[in-house]
Amino acid sequence: MKIDINKALRHAGINEEALDIKEISGGSISKAFTVETKTNKYFVKWHEEAPTDFFRQESLGLQFLEEAEALNVPTVYGWDKKFIVMELINGKKTATTEEELGHGIAALHSCQGSVFGLEEDNFIGELPQINAWDESWIPFLRNKRLLPQIELARSLGRLSKTRAKYAYYILDHLEKWVPDHDKAVKLHGDLWSGNWLADSSGHPYFIDPAVWYGDFEFELAFTYLFGGFSDTIYAAYNECNPIDKLFEERKPLYQLYYLLVHLNIFGESYGSAVDKILSKYAK
Repeated sequence: MKIDINKALRHAGINEEALDIKEISGGSISKAFTVETKTNKYFVKWHEEAPTDFFRQESLGLQFLEEAEALNVPTVYGWDKKFIVMELINGKKTATTEEELGHGIAALHSCQGSVFGLEEDNFIGELPQINAWDESWIPFLRNKRLLPQIELARSLGRLSKTRAKYAYYILDHLEKWVPDHDKAVKLHGDLWSGNWLADSSGHPYFIDPAVWYGDFEFELAFTYLFGGFSDTIYAAYNECNPIDKLFEERKPLYQLYYLLVHLNIFGESYGSAVDKILSKYAK
């Protein structure tokens, strides 16, 4: 692996040999390494069978977030088909980190676009994420988010007869629960508690994006899954971008996309969570 890491460093314009390489845990898709040279430390992600454009899209996603000037992102030094070389973010949160994170997420969600989607498709996890533009929220939610994951679940044999019945009912009746609108804002796209880090000064950084322009409530709903965020973060967010009281009614429906993604990637261990949401709305 050292030979490969050194090739990655050279490709990124870093003309120093790796003196210390440590594989670290935390990623379910790529291998991750901290790499120390004579003068610096780096973070390298390596995926031997990465889909075409996988790390290019990660780099573009970080650039998309950086341009919002909401929170910091790691510097990308270089990428290729199998790897990406980035700045190593390795610190601990302080008493102000979570408040800063909440304000930063709200600032990201204040960056408006003209339509929903993105100029290119990218990835959610390792799955393709379709981003073709749409002027209205409900058609985008139906055709670019929920439907592709439902169809993928069907092709993988993970959409039972009952799941299919409920899922297609929900697709046909989204207007019952979701207000249609044209306010598209910048989203991180994969914002759970494992996709931010603190630097040595305690400042939060976004990592591992799956970006697009969408409804901020859709992103906010996902933050409540898989451990959730702290009350401090939500309170800070709400100071800048007050949350509609009806959000709680929509929250499980917006979480459905991400749970379908996990069902399609990891299998039936996520089936019961999907079924709970389907049965809630398809009564």
